[in-house]
Amino acid sequence: MQRTDIQVRFNDVDQMGHVNNAVIMEYFDLGKEVFFAERGLPPEEGDFTGMIVHYDVDFKRQIHFRDRIHVTTETERLGTKSVTVLQRVVDSNNGDICAECHTVLAGYRRSTGTSAAIPDDIRQRLSE
Repeated sequence: MQRTDIQVRFNDVDQMGHVNNAVIMEYFDLGKEVFFAERGLPPEEGDFTGMIVHYDVDFKRQIHFRDRIHVTTETERLGTKSVTVLQRVVDSNNGDICAECHTVLAGYRRSTGTSAAIPDDIRQRLSE
């Protein structure tokens, strides 16, 4: 499991006084970026990548400006051509889950513009 600390910025907070749900999706994206880069799979490099094809998000608790939070990211399911990533925005002070996201990424080859099976070496890195 990868942990990514998040700094809540003033402009992340909307008129309701909490972090906007669209911003929480940016936190998930940052968590995925760190998760893949730590496994030697930076999203912007290489011929093989994962293309997001589905999100499933539950917003469980509000996040406010001064809250200390982090995102956890882990492989939930590894298929032949896709990987499902489980992420949670967590209150760093008490461990409460603020939001949870299941993201399905399909294997994709940039050189051909087509879907592709996940190569064995990448499967290994995603399993760690």
